Amino acid sequence: MTNFQIYPAIDLRDGNCVRLFQGDYAQETIYGDSPVDMAKKFVDAGAEWIHMVDLDGAKDGVRINDQVVIEAAKLGAKVQIGGGIRTREDIKHYLSNGVARVIIGSLAIRNPELAVSFIEEFGADRIVIGIDAKNGMAATEGWIETSGQAATEVADYFASKGAKHFIYTDIATDGTLAGPNIEANKALAKSEKAQIIVSGGIGSLEDVKNVKKAADQSNIAGVIIGKALYENRFTLEEALSC
Repeated sequence: MTNFQIYPAIDLRDGNCVRLFQGDYAQETIYGDSPVDMAKKFVDAGAEWIHMVDLDGAKDGVRINDQVVIEAAKLGAKVQIGGGIRTREDIKHYLSNGVARVIIGSLAIRNPELAVSFIEEFGADRIVIGIDAKNGMAATEGWIETSGQAATEVADYFASKGAKHFIYTDIATDGTLAGPNIEANKALAKSEKAQIIVSGGIGSLEDVKNVKKAADQSNIAGVIIGKALYENRFTLEEALSC
């Protein structure tokens, strides 16, 4: 296990800090009206990274909550952002304003050649391929549409093109607190260069420990934790120290 990271998550919608249930925009819980304050709380708790998603951007295909993300990136932790990133200008906008990494999801499915060109231009350490899957098939446009491609095929393709960082979200487990789909994550990318960040389903410290344990024998490199922190199942400090 090399440099395993805990990523507390902040999902942005209408300027609020929210969580969705299984990616359903109709099943939203608001956990605060200041995502920047939430980011500061995570930084104070010891977070090295913060995972942010512009849900409005993901749904509409344009960046919407970017100023909030840029403000959060000034607080001391490194920020990775996904949602609404469709163009070279979107990527430059974030990376030139202090954001550490950008996540390409829908674009990677719809225009893989363009996504590869972004990896080549900006570097594999600054571009994350986000693969969100329903029943093993990659989903796009804020999880509203399902593509005809298996998540493993997408991962294999981008790993072969030099992608280093992947986030795999199992939509069925996301926001459920029912435990992550670790086996699906382990199967995602066979390239030794690929690093998989687990997303979806974390509900207990035991879940975090199980992911860390899986990381000892695989290319899993981190875990994203959202709802469990907001529901006070455990603290970020506990997750960081387990």
